[in-house]
Amino acid sequence: MRYSQYLIIILFLNFISYQSSAQESASNTEYYYKSGDRQGTGKWYMGREIAYVMGYQGINWLERPEREEEENTSKLLKNMNIQSEDVIADIGAGSGYHVFKMAPIAKDGLVYAVDIQEEMLQAIREKNEKEGIENIKTIKGTEKSVNLPTNSVDKVLMVDVYHEFSFPIEMIASIKEALKPDGEIYLIEYRAEDKNVPIKKLHKMSEEQAIKEMKASDFRLKENIDNLPWQHCMVFVKEN
Repeated sequence: MRYSQYLIIILFLNFISYQSSAQESASNTEYYYKSGDRQGTGKWYMGREIAYVMGYQGINWLERPEREEEENTSKLLKNMNIQSEDVIADIGAGSGYHVFKMAPIAKDGLVYAVDIQEEMLQAIREKNEKEGIENIKTIKGTEKSVNLPTNSVDKVLMVDVYHEFSFPIEMIASIKEALKPDGEIYLIEYRAEDKNVPIKKLHKMSEEQAIKEMKASDFRLKENIDNLPWQHCMVFVKEN
């Protein structure tokens, strides 16, 4: 084989390899990696660095006595307008702080407590053994799925957890599948716009950022109920 022919073959193979790499890169452009907050993951989505998941070791912080005063959970539940027959999913339920408040209101419905940490789910089960509430069901989720039945949920609650999703695209797609056509997502996040909120920047979200990310998953902001001390109460519904 002549050198010129050999060179043409090599160039052609390199071109094919480049095209394949370019296509693979294009398919993974949703997430990218760069340095950021020293306590961050270094993984970014739509200009936002994803935070680490709070481990089960922080369960006492979730159950802190001052939480009602700081977050006004009672008002949040009123914002949700929970009906007795509602099926509600608390994604990133943690210790079940909100689960045990919602279940008696949705007394003829069901509350799914979804978490990726078995230790959190076990804490909910142990508490419920004492409480004896029959309409609470624990679900072990994954980083990419809430593992809920299709078209089964009226309301989804996410309290200070969305910003920790390692795979927000996949998680919202999974939630979308689980939601009924007229279902609602209650996205609760500490307000990034308010410097007086005593939470680290990495664990806050702005309304603008939330709208941008949810819009990418075909959700629109129905309203932002601005009556909580530190948090946004953003209500999202399916665009289509």
